[in-house]
Amino acid sequence: MINVLVVDDDFHVAEINSAYVARVPGFTVVGRAHNAAQTLLSLERTKVDLVLLDHYLPDETGVTLIRRLRQLGHHADVIMVTAARDLATVQMAQRYGALHYLVKPFTFSGLRARLEGYAALRRSLDETAREAGQDQIDRIFSAFKAAEPPRPALPKGHSTATVGLVREALTRSALPLSAHEVAARTGVSRSTAQRYLKYLEGVGQVRLTLKYGDTGRPEHLYSWAGAS
Repeated sequence: MINVLVVDDDFHVAEINSAYVARVPGFTVVGRAHNAAQTLLSLERTKVDLVLLDHYLPDETGVTLIRRLRQLGHHADVIMVTAARDLATVQMAQRYGALHYLVKPFTFSGLRARLEGYAALRRSLDETAREAGQDQIDRIFSAFKAAEPPRPALPKGHSTATVGLVREALTRSALPLSAHEVAARTGVSRSTAQRYLKYLEGVGQVRLTLKYGDTGRPEHLYSWAGAS
């Protein structure tokens, strides 16, 4: 069993990501942390094989935390799971030793593919031979690439940035939101919010529920569901 520590400053997002991990055979969540200090404490107290690490932590960035983990002698592997998309952050994460970088928003299938790639990598490294032939080396370096799912293209007029804003609004809310509430929290127009919510519902990442009031016309409420 591969022990995973989920690190995200948002408690609700950490719960969602933990639930995703628990659905993948061979993986178990051994802890959740919401800042760098909790992450270090968890690594001291618990056997952790893999850290799913957010970049935006309240007391330290994720990429600088990777470097500090190595300086302190922690050998747990790291996959960045974050909304940070700037190339400087991506390059630093790679240089400091992150095995992979998964950009929010992502689906369950996207995370599952990375975890399965990581499991394949561990299997390759666990082989008993003291030296690796070229075939084994090629398998090691291609483990994640082979597991990558195809990326569906967004419809024309949709942007990944706005999808990310809608996902963040929904995952940060304890209750389902209306299109008007999503628009207010993301800064987009109500029509834009409705357009994105309809698209995300169609691809299975948003769940629609109907709330009936006194007027007889139901209110459409949305919550983040992810995709399997």
